[in-house]
Order: sequence, then C-alpha cells, then structure tokens
Amino acid sequence: MNQVLRPEGDIYIQEAISMGIPKKDLFTTYPVTNTLQEAKAVKKILNNEISSARKKVILVTSAFHMQRAKKVFENEGIVVLPYPVDFHSSKNLFYSLRNPLNWVPSSSSLSRNSSAIREIIGRILYRTWN
Repeated sequence: MNQVLRPEGDIYIQEAISMGIPKKDLFTTYPVTNTLQEAKAVKKILNNEISSARKKVILVTSAFHMQRAKKVFENEGIVVLPYPVDFHSSKNLFYSLRNPLNWVPSSSSLSRNSSAIREIIGRILYRTWN
C-alpha cells in the first residue's frame, strides 16, 4: 500500500505555527527535486508574496552542502543568511586515525563517500552552468 506523505514544508509550517509564529509569515515552495529548483521556487515566492524590505532568507542546510547551496541561491539574486546544520566531522580525528579498525571499509563509509562524490559533481555542474 502506497502511503502519500504530506510535504515537508507543510509539516514545518504547522510546527512553526504551534511555536507561535504567525501563519502570514510562513511560506513553502511547490515540490522540487534539487537545489537549483528550490532557489527558483524561493525566488518566485520572494517576488510574488513578500515585501521588498524582507527579501532575504535564512538558508538551513547541511554544512557539507552549504557552500554550493548558498552560491546557487545568491546566483538567483537572493540574499542568504547561512545556517549550516548536520555537521559530519569527527571531534577526535587523531583517535580515528590511530585506530586501525577505522581503516576497514564499511557500508556507512561507502555511503559517506557517495554523498561526497555527489556534492563534488554538483559543485562542478553548477559552476559550469553559471
């Protein structure tokens, strides 16, 4: 059975309203599949629904992805206040390197490598498109 999930934006808006933020100050985009589509959707909201004095956004995304995402949004003419989250660095790098078990490949390491490769490809593609 396929269950249709509510869009994330709708869920976050409900959460913000429950925290006392007025609904008139909350917006969500249409469904998007990548950072460039997201930036274009946000730009559309900024141009159509928000007064010119408030045309900046707090960009919340993974610290790993922030550099590229910020550039994509800025290329769309959006003023960005970056708020990186989801840091993936180890606080104890020295211990990680000393422990030989950390050198053995694992599925989680392969997954992190896949994410890194996708980010690098994304940075290259966005750089060539702009």
